[in-house]
Amino acid sequence: MSNSSSMAQFLLLAFADKRELQLLHFCLFLGISLAALLANGLILSAVACDHHLHTPMGFFLLNLSLTDLGCICTTVPKAMHNSLQNTTTISYKGCAAQAFFFLFFFSSEFSLLTIMCYDRYVAICKPLHYGTLLGSRACAHVAAAAWATGFLNALLHTANTFSLPLCQGNALGKFFCEIPPILKFSCSHSGYLREIGFLVVTASLAFGCLVFIVFSYVQIFRAVLRIPPEQGRHKAFSTCLPHLAVLSLFLSTGTFGYLKPPSISSPSLDLALSVLYSVVSPTLNPLIYSLRNQELKDAFRKLITGCFSEVINSPSSACYGPH
Repeated sequence: MSNSSSMAQFLLLAFADKRELQLLHFCLFLGISLAALLANGLILSAVACDHHLHTPMGFFLLNLSLTDLGCICTTVPKAMHNSLQNTTTISYKGCAAQAFFFLFFFSSEFSLLTIMCYDRYVAICKPLHYGTLLGSRACAHVAAAAWATGFLNALLHTANTFSLPLCQGNALGKFFCEIPPILKFSCSHSGYLREIGFLVVTASLAFGCLVFIVFSYVQIFRAVLRIPPEQGRHKAFSTCLPHLAVLSLFLSTGTFGYLKPPSISSPSLDLALSVLYSVVSPTLNPLIYSLRNQELKDAFRKLITGCFSEVINSPSSACYGPH
């Protein structure tokens, strides 16, 4: 990274120029981040405390909540700080760290969503082998593989990008640091080739996962349609709907944000899309899963009831959840 050491900081895209609107954005992001922390925190607590959720899907949902929290905590605090302090700067090292962690959590989330698709496939198409194919050890291994894939992907591309000499400006046009805009600042001809390489590698991995997801859901729908309606076809469909909704939101916002035609690009559209896939999607994921998962709603109810009971019976004690 020594080649880029002359660039001390980057300029992020401001949400507004007027002070009142900056404070409004700060309050809005504060509310979103608190909602995301509360919702994902409830899922983490519910899965940890309720033995009915000690299942492969519950385990993967716990990991998904961690990636959502990671995305929120990577992008939102700096944006809130800039709005509050009326600034748009981020240090070189801070930008490198933000780009790494966002790509790490973003890649890990896509890997986990792919694994959760496999979980639904096994549960519906191979129910007799569910315990064998997705035992506790197998779940731990595939979750570790998802996190490791995200880490290696982020490490490779972050090191690749920040090893380039950057001298073509420092205004990112985003409200947080991402790899593709930074590559455009390279004053080396290899910078363009590395940008193409980044897109090709990322698109290839994403396409492979997408093919697997489509193939799995084709098999799932074929199996569900063979189930007589009175034997639980609706229940089988309902277990897939939250995953499909989260996956669709994740893919549609992320894909359009990265691959939209240059002819329709504008600062306001880029800002809105980056907020959608980096902030709104991780915030909505817990809500989407909670609405269709009766076991999760029951766990929330027990958790909240246990907290209120603790407060009423012993106001000075901390709330640790149901006993």
